Amino acid sequence: MHTDEAINGYLTGGILAGDAFRYDPQDRHGPALYLLAVPIAKMCGAHNLASLTESELRLSTVITGAAMILLFGFGVELFGFIACLTAALLFAFAPLPVYYSRYFIHETLFVAATFGLLLSGWRMLETKSVGQGALAGFCAGLMLACKETAVIHFFALAVAGAIGWAFVPRNGLLKSKALPVALLVFLGTVVLLFSWFGQHWAGLTDLFHAAERVVVRAGGEGHAKPFSYYFELLDTSLVLFPLTLAGVYIAIWESIQGNRKPYMLLTLYALVTFVVYSTIPYKTPWLALNLWLPLALINGLGVAGIWALIKKPAGQWLAGIACVGFLAVLGLETKALVFEKPFDEKNPFAYAHTGEDITRLPERLNELVQVTKQAQPRIAVIAADAWPLPWYLRKFSNVGYWQPAQEPGAADFYLTTTEVPDPITERLKTLRPEFFGVRPNVLLILWTPMNLPAAP
Repeated sequence: MHTDEAINGYLTGGILAGDAFRYDPQDRHGPALYLLAVPIAKMCGAHNLASLTESELRLSTVITGAAMILLFGFGVELFGFIACLTAALLFAFAPLPVYYSRYFIHETLFVAATFGLLLSGWRMLETKSVGQGALAGFCAGLMLACKETAVIHFFALAVAGAIGWAFVPRNGLLKSKALPVALLVFLGTVVLLFSWFGQHWAGLTDLFHAAERVVVRAGGEGHAKPFSYYFELLDTSLVLFPLTLAGVYIAIWESIQGNRKPYMLLTLYALVTFVVYSTIPYKTPWLALNLWLPLALINGLGVAGIWALIKKPAGQWLAGIACVGFLAVLGLETKALVFEKPFDEKNPFAYAHTGEDITRLPERLNELVQVTKQAQPRIAVIAADAWPLPWYLRKFSNVGYWQPAQEPGAADFYLTTTEVPDPITERLKTLRPEFFGVRPNVLLILWTPMNLPAAP
């Protein structure tokens, strides 16, 4: 489990045990992921943190990722069948969306909510439907309840709408009830979720305090990358670059011809989003999923445009074979990065990912507990950043966590980093060290009594 997954799993376990979700503007995100994960985990039989498994947690994002592929079916009316089919296949076969659809983080749900906003928002503009307005408001609220970075997408949509004002169907919108309904549903969704349905009203005030934290975090905080990072990460976009150009051309041409489709708005939204995400120093690979959505649709427009130019059956057969070949290449890349080497150091998506070696730690502790016959051994963890240990030690009921400068007192087992803190140096002289890999170049030491059997 990646550290972020471990934190999300820890919070899910607390909610399963009866705690209310408490929004933390410092280093946490919104409540939407847990709203989805908790009922799924309950249906799987989990009732607290100790009974949770990785599969039960990740099932929620797997379901969301699968639903995201099906969601393109609702975009056929706006973008066309071939464009949506292409985008759906890119989400189904490409390593980026598949990898993070198996990660228990907020991004997959966030992207699904974003697509829902794009679809329902455009239909609200076209039809002035109150129902579509309510759906758009809910999707926008769900985005914010996933991650605070929703404001980037709201900004990108506003800029795209302002630049492409002439291509936006807006007649009668201000006189309709759709817009105020969308706003009310948005506010209602935010209030309900961030207050955890009235159980923690401080979450709403904390949401306003998150702005300062988001700005500070955007500066990098150890995750600063160059402007070109996402272009390099999405290496498949280099293969798709001609299709991207073709899709942009189709969007411009259709808009000039007066075709009332959201092509131009989508293209402008993609451009603004790419520029904003690339300009912000803070970058992680899962954020690229937000860029994959408009890129996949624009490539779909390109495929549809090229397909329309191919009139002869032989040309269509060749184009179809080329598409199948490209999907096969994508599938092989996905097989390698997602299923065969999911936490390999050379995998660009395994970003500061927890190594497999850490799974030996709870197994080793169980072996030692069986030898000592202790029902609840006292385990002291001394580390500046103990994650993801609270997840891997979740089945041990008597675990405490201390900062390096603190004195943990007597314990049956100690866990420290390789920089052993001074307050417990004397205690550890009579204990045996056992090493476990946490992340690349990060080791953890389990200190055990000398009279216990050494690890095989």
